Amino acid sequence: MMILGIDPGTINMGYSVVSDNTGELKLEDYGIIKVPAKTKIEERLYQMHSHILNMISIFDPTAISVEEPFLGAGERKFVKSTIAIGQAQAAVLIAAASQKIPVFRYAPTKIKNAISGYGLSDKKMIQDSVCTIFGLKETPGTDAADAIAISVCHAFEFQSTQLLESKLIN
Repeated sequence: MMILGIDPGTINMGYSVVSDNTGELKLEDYGIIKVPAKTKIEERLYQMHSHILNMISIFDPTAISVEEPFLGAGERKFVKSTIAIGQAQAAVLIAAASQKIPVFRYAPTKIKNAISGYGLSDKKMIQDSVCTIFGLKETPGTDAADAIAISVCHAFEFQSTQLLESKLIN
């Protein structure tokens, strides 16, 4: 299985590609797609969409995992950025749908719990966990680390589902 993980954003969008061969995870690629903040939102979304389509053509993922936008109590001042994240997520969803690739969406707390064992992990903890899992010598930036965590979350979720299904069948 090849997983394209996306941490949606309209200025910086983290991405990762993780392969899962019978439970052995391999980090194939990761990084950040950057679009200048002064660019109109519709142009930024178009560029993000184009980059996603390009990654799909290069890596041929069997699944795309993406973080869900989240707005918790007390975070009302972040409504504008939450809407922008939702718009960036929509660009990913449209790209995936156009290529008939299934999309799996995960809440931030589920991703953090999967990668670090703690649903309220901070950015540093996620970066450290990603480095530990893949033996990285250089720490990825926060957006890229989040995208890697999103891919790993899906791999773990898929492995758990496969194990449960095999136990139910036998």
